[in-house]
Amino acid sequence: MHPQRQLLSARDIKVHFPVKPGGANGNAKRVSAVNGVSFDVYRGETLGLVGESGCGKTTLGRALLRLGHGIVTGRMSFDGQDLSNLDAGGFRQLRKKMQMIFQDPFGSLNPRLTVGQMLSEVLAVHRIAKGEEARKRTFELLDLVGLNREYANRYPHEFSGGQRQRVGIARALAVGPEFIICDEPVSALDVSIQSQIINLLKDLQRDLGLTYLFIAHDLSVVEYISDRVAVMYLGKIVEITSSEELYSNPLHPYTRALLSAVPIPDPDAKRERTLLKGDLPGPLNIPSGCSFHPRCPVAKPECGRKEPLLRPLAEHTEHQVSCLLYE
Repeated sequence: MHPQRQLLSARDIKVHFPVKPGGANGNAKRVSAVNGVSFDVYRGETLGLVGESGCGKTTLGRALLRLGHGIVTGRMSFDGQDLSNLDAGGFRQLRKKMQMIFQDPFGSLNPRLTVGQMLSEVLAVHRIAKGEEARKRTFELLDLVGLNREYANRYPHEFSGGQRQRVGIARALAVGPEFIICDEPVSALDVSIQSQIINLLKDLQRDLGLTYLFIAHDLSVVEYISDRVAVMYLGKIVEITSSEELYSNPLHPYTRALLSAVPIPDPDAKRERTLLKGDLPGPLNIPSGCSFHPRCPVAKPECGRKEPLLRPLAEHTEHQVSCLLYE
């Protein structure tokens, strides 16, 4: 399904946010947004990352690029280079290879700069091009993402949402990255525009040899673009396997519940819905044992006491699941 060469490897990634002391005893608490995540991304593939809002997907993506404000621990390597002890200067050099496309195309663009100024600034900061060379490179980037060259003189507010996201993609491509984190890049767009952006991303991946971590909550979009899919719940990955395997043979009860909620484009089709109990718990009150057990329709008493590990379903299989039902 995918090349076996790892491009990015993450081990036991945790992200904590200190909370102001409260209460009579004044004890400080920490919010665990990501709680021990390990995965690999292989060169040339798209790894989808799905889960409910608030499960830690975006926090994890930002932590990989050191864009968040939380306390990050764990080990990460990129193309064989250990990033654990890399200083700010070294990581800035690495940013040429690792970029991000943000969810809000308007909020991520500087409203005071034209598209041409924005892209030229990126090229200058990373010492890639200046002057006429930067202008030519700007036109090339606009061509790549399907925008007219005269748009270089326009400001972000003069574009539609889909056009703004194309500008965001052009900015990510400006430094010639190998790996791009796509943080829900189509969730703020109309459905008709979503398909255009998804197809653009697939074309760019094919033509430029890109590798994606695609964060989303729309499982139908993830199925279309992803080679493998990781399912995240309350800061942990609970299942990871190939896209084909996940959608045909979901194992974790949470994955089954998510897939049962995906609409089917057939008014006569019937499918049994898996309804979850209650709401997603807050990160300050993560349940003991399996964090999903209070909402799980098939939970057993031991699920509240023992924490399951993410492990392969069987020997020689890439389908990993974190559930006591399979241990």
